[in-house]
Amino acid sequence: MTSLKSLDQYDISRERGFLCRHDADQVVLPAYLKPAVDAAMELPHTMITGRVRELLERMPVIDLEAFCKDASNEQIRKAFVHYTFMIQAYVWGEPEAPKSLPECLAKPGWQLAAALDQQPLLTYSSYVLDNWAKIDHDGPVDLSNIYMIQPFLSGADEAWFVLVHVAIEARAGDMLATIPDLLEACTNHDAVGVSAGLARLVEGWEAVNAIFDRMPERCDPYIYFNRVRPYIHGWKDNPALGDGLIYEGVAEAGDTPQAFRGQTGSQSSIVPTMDALLQVGHAADPLRHFLDELHAYRPVGHRRFIEDVRDASQLRQWVEASSDKSIRELYNDNVRQLTRFRTRHLEYAATYINKQASDAAGNDTEVGTGGTPFMKYLKKHRDEAEAHLLRV
Repeated sequence: MTSLKSLDQYDISRERGFLCRHDADQVVLPAYLKPAVDAAMELPHTMITGRVRELLERMPVIDLEAFCKDASNEQIRKAFVHYTFMIQAYVWGEPEAPKSLPECLAKPGWQLAAALDQQPLLTYSSYVLDNWAKIDHDGPVDLSNIYMIQPFLSGADEAWFVLVHVAIEARAGDMLATIPDLLEACTNHDAVGVSAGLARLVEGWEAVNAIFDRMPERCDPYIYFNRVRPYIHGWKDNPALGDGLIYEGVAEAGDTPQAFRGQTGSQSSIVPTMDALLQVGHAADPLRHFLDELHAYRPVGHRRFIEDVRDASQLRQWVEASSDKSIRELYNDNVRQLTRFRTRHLEYAATYINKQASDAAGNDTEVGTGGTPFMKYLKKHRDEAEAHLLRV
């Protein structure tokens, strides 16, 4: 059985969960990256001109090989945020999708992704986890005190969509920090410790679900679908891009189109971690394949945490063997809260995507931004979670 390491070795903290542990707004990039930073931060202006590709193509090709060797992890991640937003803007910022990415975006984007062991396009980590800052630095990481650093078009709906995810990730930090003690209590047959840990997780879930319920407050479904969602699609299983994109100037890619899945909330590590802890399994079918594939799009430390929790957890067996009905009920409360989260996600998918009308290239109401048949995908995993309730 795998034993869990300290949270910091997974790049996780109790205060911020899977969010970046550094203050991204305080990270300074070298002067030679200024043209890229400026172009990225100008996207709210250039994207509405109808010629964002022409304007982005004016950027110099900045070879980041030395930067990726010498820069801090925080600097690489900040540069990745800026470049991946520009990559998405280039692909989806005009009506017809291109066949290739220019070298000024493709080469540095590829180098940064390789340095982080991620994919060379916008991921959940560059869209959400590393793309926020606090207004008052001594204040909390919640919706009253955070802002989005790098936008596409800018505006309340775009920011709120991202920031609700940021707030959820931050609140989940206490839940993640509870897991090692909970698993240790199982190992030690400490019923009091197991009960306390499960109760704390339920409290966390209630807070997370309350934050998730706030999405409609400032993110309108029409605005989301037409002014937020179009830019976060990927180029795998997306008919608008066929076999994918050629990354110009990238020797490793050659002239072969590259296909990667788009940014999606399913790349968040919260739910997979809780599935691993509660030992919620998903049937082996094509939808399970999508789930497994998205795992590679998470930051390295977060992948390892999910894997280690999965290997270490014997929680369900422990609870099943317990004669304490209150502990079984607490376990079930966690399954219900996980199901509630998935149900809300499903409801939002229907309202914000499935019920919207679209004729825009790549913005399909039946296909998620990750390239998956999301309604079926979300229903399946919601139902599989609910099926793990124990008899009390």
